[in-house]
Amino acid sequence: MPRNVRVLITPNAAKDRVINKFPSAFHPDASPYHQLNFNPKVKNACCENKTGRVSLRISKAVIVGDISVGKTSLVNRFCHDIFDRDYKATIGVDFEVEKFSILAAPYTLQVWDTAGQERFKCIAASYYRGANLLITAFDLTNMASMVNAVTWMEDAAKSADNPCRFLVGTKKDLLSPAAYENIEEEAIKLANSLEAEYWSVSSKTGENVNEFFFRAVSLSFDRAVLRELEGPDAPAKQIGNNLIKIDTRDSNLFEKCKNRRKCCQ
Repeated sequence: MPRNVRVLITPNAAKDRVINKFPSAFHPDASPYHQLNFNPKVKNACCENKTGRVSLRISKAVIVGDISVGKTSLVNRFCHDIFDRDYKATIGVDFEVEKFSILAAPYTLQVWDTAGQERFKCIAASYYRGANLLITAFDLTNMASMVNAVTWMEDAAKSADNPCRFLVGTKKDLLSPAAYENIEEEAIKLANSLEAEYWSVSSKTGENVNEFFFRAVSLSFDRAVLRELEGPDAPAKQIGNNLIKIDTRDSNLFEKCKNRRKCCQ
């Protein structure tokens, strides 16, 4: 495994990771997902304790975007409730695990924080496979990073598993309300063109960070459970029961990629 893949697994869902009500806070003009509640079939299955038949218990979230847009800050604010303006650039991929209880059913969120540097794209791209949540981050104070978000989203979506898409503008605390209003209009247009849900966050203050992740996880949970309930004859997509399984093809990728001068040198 690449030496910079960091794994942190908490044994049980923290008290603040319990979801019993569907998070409905989102920008109504910038989302293809207009759900305000869990699907009735999903709610009934969980209430009747029938979720044991559901094989997909892990949601894989991949965060992509330009270097220095605040991907690692976003992850650390949510997972550890910390902010450090002096983070070093991610090399390859960092990896976090968060436990949830959704409608009393255990659920696990994998967060793959990928490097934004061009020379590490060949490493990060392999981790897009099977992603259920695709989060493309851009810096609200850097319009170029918003433009580049299109390429990041499209490249990652090619390998992801029909993911829920999110466009996340970071560093909202650095903008005045008037400046943000102008940028928000462009961000909403971009999100709609990408068929993604738009969020603006501040990892420094924590604004919208928990709300965003809770909604993303809930959407993924609802979609995954419904897919299993409505397709009992389909092959189970078992990722693991509280276990993290990493493709052996990924384990040696870092060493292979170092030798490819075009992308890593």
